[in-house]
Amino acid sequence: MTIRSNYDLMQMHVHALYIHDSRSRIVSVNDWNGGSVPRFFLGRTMQGNVWRFRQDLPEGICKELESFFEAEPFSLSEQPRFESEYVRILSEHAPVESKWFGSAFWFPKHAETPSEPVSIDTNNSYLLKESMPDWLLDVSHQQPFVARVVSGQAVAVCASVRITDAAHEAGVETLEIHRRKGYAVSVVRSWASAVEERGAIPLYSTSFNNIGSQNVAARLGLSRYGVDFDIS
Repeated sequence: MTIRSNYDLMQMHVHALYIHDSRSRIVSVNDWNGGSVPRFFLGRTMQGNVWRFRQDLPEGICKELESFFEAEPFSLSEQPRFESEYVRILSEHAPVESKWFGSAFWFPKHAETPSEPVSIDTNNSYLLKESMPDWLLDVSHQQPFVARVVSGQAVAVCASVRITDAAHEAGVETLEIHRRKGYAVSVVRSWASAVEERGAIPLYSTSFNNIGSQNVAARLGLSRYGVDFDIS
């Protein structure tokens, strides 16, 4: 698939994250297990900004927010210029519960497949049972799903936690006692290769305060195409 710009990647990103209605409003998380969604999402790239509103946000609030979105600079700075205005406007609607700031990455080169990780499906999901049981129910829904196995148990995993025909978003976890051994890098690289084999684009995003995940992106040589900001 040809990537025209970082703006295109941000569009793929937001469609992978959320289910939209006919007005392009956010309806739900694009996840088999559901989850809460923010009142607005703002994705910024150097080629343009992408924003979405939750479907139940009043039209007047949306228009007021949009006037600031349109003036938001195209940049990769961590903090949006009008963050305080977004908080003020949404606080008039309901108390602000949380804010998210993060980076969004893609794989600019074809992902080579390392030999160590193992593809996980329902036939060998027992490898997660003792070490990473919280992932068991996800196996049949979040493919490709790969793991690094040590002594018969999965110690690091990467799976497609948000899926569209165009792009997959990575979900990654490494057991604490097995961190800083390169396992996260190997499972993400293997997962990315499997996604590309399906004709989709692998995407990787993480919060600014998740230093470990940011380090994984750096070690993989990923390219940052945008930054995320949302408020719930």
